[in-house]
Amino acid sequence: MEAKENLRRSVGGFSAVMLVVSAVVGSGVFKKIVPMADSLHDDVLILACWIVAGLLSMIGALCTAELAAMMPGSGGEYVYFRKIYGHFFAFLYGWASLVVMRSATIAALAFVFAQSFYALLPDALITGWGVPTLVVKIFASLLVVVLSLINLRGLSLGASLSRVFIIGIIAAMFIFIGYAYLVYDAETTTATVVTGSTPPAAGGGSGWLTALFGASLAAFWGYEGWNNVAYIGEEVKHPQRNIPIALIVGTGIVIVLYLLMHLAYLRIMPVESYAAMMETPEKIAAVEAASVMSGPVGGTILSVLILCSTFNCTNSTILLSSRIFYALSKDRLFFGFASKVHPRFHTPANAILLQCAWSCLMIWMGSFDQLTDLLVFAAFIFYGATAWAVIVMRRKAPGMERPYRTLGYPVLPAVFLIFCFALVVITIAGNPLRSLMGVGLIASGIPLYYHFIKK
Repeated sequence: MEAKENLRRSVGGFSAVMLVVSAVVGSGVFKKIVPMADSLHDDVLILACWIVAGLLSMIGALCTAELAAMMPGSGGEYVYFRKIYGHFFAFLYGWASLVVMRSATIAALAFVFAQSFYALLPDALITGWGVPTLVVKIFASLLVVVLSLINLRGLSLGASLSRVFIIGIIAAMFIFIGYAYLVYDAETTTATVVTGSTPPAAGGGSGWLTALFGASLAAFWGYEGWNNVAYIGEEVKHPQRNIPIALIVGTGIVIVLYLLMHLAYLRIMPVESYAAMMETPEKIAAVEAASVMSGPVGGTILSVLILCSTFNCTNSTILLSSRIFYALSKDRLFFGFASKVHPRFHTPANAILLQCAWSCLMIWMGSFDQLTDLLVFAAFIFYGATAWAVIVMRRKAPGMERPYRTLGYPVLPAVFLIFCFALVVITIAGNPLRSLMGVGLIASGIPLYYHFIKK
């Protein structure tokens, strides 16, 4: 079947909002308070990081919404970058999504799902299974394969699965929050506090700056995925209206959820208890907090919630991200097989399978924190390019129809652009080896680009 076989518009407005929330609420809200507490040792600063990261993500969503309403199509930023910056930069974005950003996101989420699943299994069952890390990676790979096959069978099936799961997940999170504030008596329970690392004040002014940006990276991983719904612009009903609404409303829901969850965490246990968990990376902060609040039963329930959340977020990311490689291939800037639409299911089947294979490879290449740090660094290079694209298009094509206009233009896009630049620079200075790895993976696509251009 040729690439001209069309994808179908089957996603409505409510489903699009739920897909945004599904693509974001994964593992970060349950795990990332630990490295943030270890860096900052202050509950107010931790909450401030989540608020700032949420507001900056919202500004990014506002910028993406303007471009998505102007140029709805499969591939999201790839479509806008091709129009504004040309094929070379658009190709680099698509290539980076495959080798660093989207595949690493899928791998990291699947990794946390597998860790949670393994932790729930009784010891008697897993005795003799071998090295836990090896077993976890096998589970994670199986999850990616199974969910890829589900999404290969149709967008509606994958979207319906995400919608059902995310409604249940939001309800469970509000139950946890309500229990922490209305039932749990923090004064009668004392969490064990273990002395962890030295607070950043010991390092002087530069120590605070490094700590804040390190914590920001952790918070931004929690918000990663807010832009994913734009990837299916070709399959959203009334995309000029529904995509901006989904981006803004979905991101707003996530900000509120995250802030309430972290207020609950810090009510249940002191910040130093979370910092001490850096010594036991197999522990998940939310599970430990639930265990303190309501015993082993609470910990088990939270483990099941994390299992459902990471399952759902992995599913949504697989569903949405594969459209980037489909769009690349349609433009003949990628391997031709990736643009084939399944004749029965009307999905970019080969693009989904390609993404599946690379995500499984990344599961075996790195740990959770290595994957998340790498993808956040790479993602903010292109988030900054999106903010700049809004400014460029306002100057180059002022008369072009804009169903949605970015709130606070040009101040908010400029603020977001400056922050993206600062985050990338400080990440390079603080972790040059991992940053170089990310840049190297992106640059590895340059020879392929010239190969496809020659063909």
